Amino acid sequence: MSREVVVTGIGMISPVGNNINESWNNLTNGNSGIDYIQSFDPSDLETKIAGEIKNFDPVAIIGKKESRRMDRFSQLALVASLEALDHANLNINSTNENKISVMITSGIGGIITLSEQINVLNEKGSSRVSPFLVPMMLPDMASAQVSMRIGAKGPNFAVVSACASGGDSIGVASEFIKSNRAEIVLAGGTEAAVCPIGIAGFNACHALSKNNDNPKEASKPFDANRDGFVLGEGAAILVLESEQSAISRNATILAKLSGYGSSADANHITQPAPGGEGGVRAMNEALLNANISSSDIDYINAHGTSTPINDKFETMAMKTVFSNNYSDLNISSTKSMTGHLLGASGAIEAAISIKSLMSNLIPPTINLKTPDPECDLNYTPNKSINKKINNVMSNSFGFGGHNCSLIFSDLV
Repeated sequence: MSREVVVTGIGMISPVGNNINESWNNLTNGNSGIDYIQSFDPSDLETKIAGEIKNFDPVAIIGKKESRRMDRFSQLALVASLEALDHANLNINSTNENKISVMITSGIGGIITLSEQINVLNEKGSSRVSPFLVPMMLPDMASAQVSMRIGAKGPNFAVVSACASGGDSIGVASEFIKSNRAEIVLAGGTEAAVCPIGIAGFNACHALSKNNDNPKEASKPFDANRDGFVLGEGAAILVLESEQSAISRNATILAKLSGYGSSADANHITQPAPGGEGGVRAMNEALLNANISSSDIDYINAHGTSTPINDKFETMAMKTVFSNNYSDLNISSTKSMTGHLLGASGAIEAAISIKSLMSNLIPPTINLKTPDPECDLNYTPNKSINKKINNVMSNSFGFGGHNCSLIFSDLV
């Protein structure tokens, strides 16, 4: 028998805030976290801007020894996880540890550590390569580090589907709860790829904005003058659990995870299928899974990367799925403020969607000044709005043709 899955905790660290409340306040006020890169000298790169986290000291939260043995993406995951656990008022002990799972993903993993150690190899020789290189770079290591830190002994792995990873992690976690494989799951995504090879790699495939003169205006989803996405870093973790578990421990239920859909384009390594056909199937599957119709969705947090092709095809996909009510639908891309957090983006945007549902407030798509005739939906331009929200959809699409759609609902 299938079980209801609910959200009882949220943790987030992002370019717009070092916790969920700070991030949410900046998003709803339209404040961008994108600026000139500070973590290294980007002068030799085509793109010199990114969404970096400010004033983050992992040693203060994790400890000196432990933080030195984690790549930044794992550090971010752990910080967000600890906030989520605190938010959920969840204590892990010998009575529940075997039924608590961790499913935290990363699209890229420890690319900062890998690139640094390649430099060590080239400059100092193989004997100087860190013995922690492999356990620091593996994409599953954020999930492993969190489970070890909190003592969760249920199923533990990373679902990797490029920029859909965070959303798929949450969706797969919900299926484990529904099938009674786990009672509680910490699920989400983390990414820290703001480094020279990360920027250079996306520049090489012509994916990044080169609007270096105006960092805060560079990410402009659905705008006619968009020229690529802006890379960001961060993590978001949800505490998911069965409704019975939440009630039994008297937890505050924030929202219900009512629908999950996924699909493959089987089309191209970087470009979405024509017309966003794969996204259409993912959204329709999520609606079917939630047992609601398209007219029941009040807000969509779009994938909205600020790339010419994605925004056009995602618009086409949404118009197909919501053909009967898209004129009444509010959509926004919060990547306009956070940048694109790759494998963490689906988790970040799931967290934002839940906050929107809880507050009946829709964050804006900032920098939308010149409407694109091919992107002609209501993207909630430039200012947040109040609106009664019963169901919210969060979409994530990734290189390789991965499509994911999540639906969160209120408790009525």
